[in-house]
Amino acid sequence: MSAIPKLMLDRVGKVFSTKKGEIVALDQTSFTVSEGEFVTILGPSGCGKSTILRVIAGLEEPTSGHVYLDGKEIMAPGPDRGMVFQSYSLFPWLTVEENISFGLQLKGIPKKVQKEVSKHYIEMIGLQGFEHHYPIQLSGGMKQRVAIARALANDPEVLLMDEPFGALDAQTRAIMQEVLLKAWEESKKTILFITHDVEEAIFLGETVYVMTARPGRLKKCIRISMPRPRHYQDKHSSEFLSLKTELIELIRMESMKNT
Repeated sequence: MSAIPKLMLDRVGKVFSTKKGEIVALDQTSFTVSEGEFVTILGPSGCGKSTILRVIAGLEEPTSGHVYLDGKEIMAPGPDRGMVFQSYSLFPWLTVEENISFGLQLKGIPKKVQKEVSKHYIEMIGLQGFEHHYPIQLSGGMKQRVAIARALANDPEVLLMDEPFGALDAQTRAIMQEVLLKAWEESKKTILFITHDVEEAIFLGETVYVMTARPGRLKKCIRISMPRPRHYQDKHSSEFLSLKTELIELIRMESMKNT
């Protein structure tokens, strides 16, 4: 008997009603994510990538189909799913340490434990020396480090990331990819990561799901066999460049359907 997948989408569909009529964002989308797996999702704009994350988070109700976490159907938001968005969503009146431990405070965790957990993730994500800084004093990359550390500190079963590095410059984005991989290798969290960036999808993921143009369906699943730990030099390898060429062509074909 096979093990229950950590996360499973079973023929999920989502239709939005607008003044101009119904929009089918997702159509019969099914896939699974294993415990501790790092999955990236690619697709053209408007293909329903973010909708998938919102349905898994319980922020949107699927029009059809079902989503399961550890075999239990997701019906509402819950602390077992952490989210990191492109916007950092930090509390400006709280320090780095306080932002990271905010969820623990809500759970009634003792202050001593809050500080210990916050310290652990500050070290993991490379924020030593900035514990008492406020968000306004941080760069974009550092703010996103805080957002990731805060999500990990809550110890979710699954981390959902919706283009978290999309607003960063190219150099900071590349560094943040390595920071995230290091944190994932240490925490072994199950991660579902949405991105428009083909290189990012390959570099981070063990599995890349490619979506079709709207209505979004699963077009192809590509397993990334490149060894870990990965380094930025791997982006120049023949295997990486071959995968990049294949994925760019897949996305280009789908993008042309909307033009």
